[in-house]
Amino acid sequence: MVKQHDLTGKSQLSLKKRAFITGITGQDGSYLAEFLLEKGYEVGGFIRSSSTGHLGNVDHLRSEIQFFRGSLDDERSIEAAVSEFKPDEIYNLGAEASPADSFKRRVYTSDINALGPLRIYESALRLKRSGRNVKVYQASTSELYGAPPVAPQDENTLMKPNNPYGAAKLLAHHNARILREGSEKLFVVCGILFNHESPRRGMQYVTRKVTVGVACIVNKVKNPPLNEAGKPIITKDWKFEMGALNTKRDWGYAKEYIQAMWLMMQQDEPDEFVIATGETHSIQELLEVAFKHVGLDWRDHVVQNPDFLRPLETGPSHAPLWGNPAKAKKVLGWEAKVKFKELIGIMVDSDLAKFS
Repeated sequence: MVKQHDLTGKSQLSLKKRAFITGITGQDGSYLAEFLLEKGYEVGGFIRSSSTGHLGNVDHLRSEIQFFRGSLDDERSIEAAVSEFKPDEIYNLGAEASPADSFKRRVYTSDINALGPLRIYESALRLKRSGRNVKVYQASTSELYGAPPVAPQDENTLMKPNNPYGAAKLLAHHNARILREGSEKLFVVCGILFNHESPRRGMQYVTRKVTVGVACIVNKVKNPPLNEAGKPIITKDWKFEMGALNTKRDWGYAKEYIQAMWLMMQQDEPDEFVIATGETHSIQELLEVAFKHVGLDWRDHVVQNPDFLRPLETGPSHAPLWGNPAKAKKVLGWEAKVKFKELIGIMVDSDLAKFS
């Protein structure tokens, strides 16, 4: 027995559980690994078969995690890892590409984001049939809603994705429901997470692109990282290229969102939940807040580049992606505490230190 602390800070005793995480080296996976280790779990996770040993965001945890080489497109590696580790909980956070990048890699994105989860479900079913009570968390996404007809969106809003990433995720989401409600009765929950960011977010995502860009401008970085077009993120005259500025999103803090994942898995019955802040902000607001945090005016540095526009995007005739987390608050007791301005400040400060 190991003494732990619940989300309210109260001391409790917890049995040693085993959790397996796909995508463990990414933003969500690394925060979740830290969270579960603090709760006394044994934690395992995938690293790519081609990995040279760099563990990304969990490098500081390498001695505390059991790693397996594998991938969501390799059924044998999934089965080998699950059979050996025998987890009580499987968190499928692995995914391919950002929504914008998925237009360039439609087939591979679909293999990883649609069929990958199905391979996880099948492996969990085999473990369940062997007599082990296993629970599965599937990372769904606000991209399931595409260009929604209403706002905010909840668990019952029409799902009509606008990119290959969301379309693939929708297949995985429906297969989870089928296994949850059908004769198999697999305990599989779906977290419909709206955009969640942190200093660990990849630079292909707009929030991190902006905070890295701001840091490079402020610190006059001579060799800035590359943007999605393969060019320096900041031009020689300290300009910053962006796509659409009127697009709105519901942005929250990833470190808080993994708590919601865990809470879903502790329920008596599996279900699906929207996890969001309940607020929406535009990319222009993101730029305003990030540049203002360092005392600059975004209009002095930002130029629009049509090459950065998505082929299909939520437009002014549609409602913005904006989550209604009422069910999560009522059932899970979860709500976002870190709001937009504080989140962007955290990210800017982190990148100012990193790109100095």
